[in-house]
Amino acid sequence: MQRKNNFWFFQFRCCTFSIILGFLTEIGTRFKFFIYVMFLVLFAQNCKVHAQAGDIRAHDPVIMKQDSMYYIFCTGRGISIKRSKDLNNWENIGRVFQEPPEWAEKAVSGFRGHIWAPDIFYADGTYYLYYSVSSFGKNTSCIGVATNKTLHPDDPDYLWVDHGKVIESVPNRDNWNAIDPNIIRDENGDVWMNFGSFWDGIKLVKLDSTLWKIKRDPQEWYSLARRTRSPEIADDQPGDGAIEAPFIVRKNGYFYLFVSIDYCCRGLKSNYKIVVGRSPKVMGPYVDRDGKSMLEGGGNILLAGDERWAGQGHNAVLLDAEGDWLVFHGYDIKNNGQSVLVIRHLDWTGDGWPVAGEQIESR
Repeated sequence: MQRKNNFWFFQFRCCTFSIILGFLTEIGTRFKFFIYVMFLVLFAQNCKVHAQAGDIRAHDPVIMKQDSMYYIFCTGRGISIKRSKDLNNWENIGRVFQEPPEWAEKAVSGFRGHIWAPDIFYADGTYYLYYSVSSFGKNTSCIGVATNKTLHPDDPDYLWVDHGKVIESVPNRDNWNAIDPNIIRDENGDVWMNFGSFWDGIKLVKLDSTLWKIKRDPQEWYSLARRTRSPEIADDQPGDGAIEAPFIVRKNGYFYLFVSIDYCCRGLKSNYKIVVGRSPKVMGPYVDRDGKSMLEGGGNILLAGDERWAGQGHNAVLLDAEGDWLVFHGYDIKNNGQSVLVIRHLDWTGDGWPVAGEQIESR
């Protein structure tokens, strides 16, 4: 209703100024020019009304800060990129891949460049961008990685270099799905990738020193979280154990595992939720506040649907000198269920549990 009222108010302004300019025909060019400038100012003010928080399209956002600039990478053709100096005002600055990676087109039938659920990790002067390619509803999926020396597109060293496939899942071979990567360094300096969607839930595997491949000899794998899956469902189907989008952060002497449960991507019918558990070790076990294991469906609900959002999920966390931030997408009821960027302060209780704080406006 607000947008409709704004539209008619703008039309009223247009008509009013047209009438005024007609009456001012005899007064002189300079005064008419002044009136015209004032009209443009008021027009700009009206346009600003439309740039409300919740207007930024985004899906599966992940955030990284370089210097004083924040960058967000999102699901989209070639992985879309946004940047901001203040977390409020965002601009689109292009995409990571101008053309689909050739290896991905060969690995996943029907892939045409729409890349899912990126994650960004910084180590030893290099930014590592992990990303997912998949067939929807199948675990015909791969996680790839590209690197860059900088996130600033005006830097002469700015160049995304793709290193291809890190890991792959195959229907009827694997009971996990190679999408939704997230990277975490443990207390010993080792780097791990947690990932997964549906099937047998969230997995964790150690990466080698290049961070382009999983570590071998020996491989180290762990299960972190799952939900009950009906046994009669075929192995090549995702099933009804809706859990995905893991993200681990280390704080307060614990590793915190955030995951999304229930269903995304259904507009107003989405019922996505963010839940969290913690563990003193990166490989788990992760438990909720009541001590229930996330391998048994545990997890404290951090965010769910409410009067504004049909569902909220697929989050990232930024631990920043300016504060801790929770970044995710929400299905906006005021915008017909559109998936939009949401940023909230991430607060912590006295006994070390995360709480979703105040939402900030993003334009």
